[in-house]
Amino acid sequence: MIDAASRSGTDRIEYRDIVVNEVPGFRPLTLDVAVPVAALQPAPVLVWIHGGAWLFGSPKHPADWLMEADPFTAAISAGFAVASAQYRLSGEAHFPAQLDDVTAAVRWLRRHGDTVGVDREGIGVWGESAGGHLAAMVALTGNDQDDSGVRAAVCWYAPSNLLTMQSQAHPSGTIDHDAADSPESLLIGAPLAENPGLGRAASPITYVTDQAPPMLLIHGDQDLVVPVGQSEELAAALTAAGAEVELSVVRGADHCFAGVPLEPLIRDSLAFFTRVLAPDTGVLPPH
Repeated sequence: MIDAASRSGTDRIEYRDIVVNEVPGFRPLTLDVAVPVAALQPAPVLVWIHGGAWLFGSPKHPADWLMEADPFTAAISAGFAVASAQYRLSGEAHFPAQLDDVTAAVRWLRRHGDTVGVDREGIGVWGESAGGHLAAMVALTGNDQDDSGVRAAVCWYAPSNLLTMQSQAHPSGTIDHDAADSPESLLIGAPLAENPGLGRAASPITYVTDQAPPMLLIHGDQDLVVPVGQSEELAAALTAAGAEVELSVVRGADHCFAGVPLEPLIRDSLAFFTRVLAPDTGVLPPH
């Protein structure tokens, strides 16, 4: 039984405020799920993880620039369910709280997804910036033994190695990633430059193995916030480990893919998920 509000739209059934974890001393952490009305069988589900430097943002209020292209409706139209995961921001709790929270959402879908029409074995994670970092962390640390494993990940311009962010920074970038007040330092709760162990523990690249699920990394070559070298470094590590990875470097794109159309990148992301998650389930390819 789902203890959450639900409603039906023309193309989706929405389940809101599903409690996935209750942290002592903190509000309950929730998940919203939208399932295609037209789904003839349990739908593969994409867990969306929002960005915002681990400092800002909410799954309830996607950014305006993102909703101009609306990847969620595109995913629903392609036959995917979409789950929006909530996580504690760095001002509320330090890493690994953020990973714990997103993992709790995945674990709920693995254990109870069939109650909302979701394929419990067909889970992908998809995030942008800080959300891409968490998507990569979930993909690389999850496992089937504790129901935290996922089958695919798409990471948009995600931090992958906190210890190399500053050395890879774009010449025109304005962020000192090693500073005590940088988003990365605030995430780990200590100055990154003085605490490489904490930075390493919070870096997806630390957890690369040949057991990683297929991953698609998309990054703009003019990103002034998260250097493109972050995705290049992770792709190289995954390739060296023998894992399946695709890297797409978008020419002329800044952070949030500013400077290029977003719709083709959404189509590429959904095409990847269709190939990996749902090749034989009747999910329509994005168009």
